[in-house]
Amino acid sequence: MIPTTMRAVRLYRPGEPLVIETIAVPQPGPGQLLLEVAACGLCGTDIHLAVDGDIPVARTPITLGHEAAGTIVQLGDGVSGFAPGQRVALFPSPICGQCRFCRTGRESLCEATQAYGMGSDGGLARYMVAPAVGAVAIPETVDFAAAAIITDGVSTPLHALRSRGALRAGEAVAVVGCGGLGAHAILLARMMGAGFIAAIDTQPLARARALAFGADLALDPVEQPNPGRAIRAELGRGVDLALEFVGRPETVETTLRCLDTGGRAVLVGVGPGRPSLPSLLAFVGREQAVIGSFGMDKRDIADLLQLVARGRLDLSRSVTRRFALSETNEALALLAKKDTGVVRFVVEPGR
Repeated sequence: MIPTTMRAVRLYRPGEPLVIETIAVPQPGPGQLLLEVAACGLCGTDIHLAVDGDIPVARTPITLGHEAAGTIVQLGDGVSGFAPGQRVALFPSPICGQCRFCRTGRESLCEATQAYGMGSDGGLARYMVAPAVGAVAIPETVDFAAAAIITDGVSTPLHALRSRGALRAGEAVAVVGCGGLGAHAILLARMMGAGFIAAIDTQPLARARALAFGADLALDPVEQPNPGRAIRAELGRGVDLALEFVGRPETVETTLRCLDTGGRAVLVGVGPGRPSLPSLLAFVGREQAVIGSFGMDKRDIADLLQLVARGRLDLSRSVTRRFALSETNEALALLAKKDTGVVRFVVEPGR
């Protein structure tokens, strides 16, 4: 039996502790499902929302959490293809399924959506509602925590590597920023056949983790202000594909300096700064490309779930720690600290 009330983690004002309060269990409308949340991942976006306040929300209070996985407990009118009791992971925002981008499998660009925890209540609660079009079935052998972080923390770098960066086996790759997204980019690039991977990060634990996840070279841009030069000394040339996960002008410029002739830079990090391109003579003459990559598509989530289910992708090192709902503020405080070795934290609302 579904209760009428539940606990939820609510944002009232950025910079202040989140409030864990009792609110009504939402009801699924037409085309929606009600999910009993088993796991919800935390990431840097939650720090921007709850601590820094530099990402706006549609209203307050609002329930945070955009990396959710759990069990369907109720279906709204008109939902087909799903049933109560089914295990699903949710696309991190309530996509419409009808716009020109959704119809062509580019849900990352959905014209009618804003991520959970920004535009609508998210998964840091016992229950949440979501459009059924954004649900992806979880294979029985995949843990809820792994499924939750796949929805963003793993699918975002896969989208950057595969859909936007078009990584080919044997190519050389550089990853700038080796937090949760960058670490998974290294893990996936190695799985996809990258011939060489350089990791660039200021934090010692992040560099150590990058090497453990498959990087061949780990560089500190403070000690080596021109990582591109160090890569060329090691490899004899620049990289074919460089990915940026920080979102600062200086890290974007570092990313571009790592490229070989004909190289592609994929920018994932988001920030307010304005990076500079190299001179047009050098940039155009060397046929380099700068490509934006935002989020993921549903197929990225579905493919990753299958890779984990079939033993092709090991995410056992990716969930650094699990927290109860009441411990969410503690988890965010730890996540906001530098060089703690965190890949991903997961909150389990049922605890």
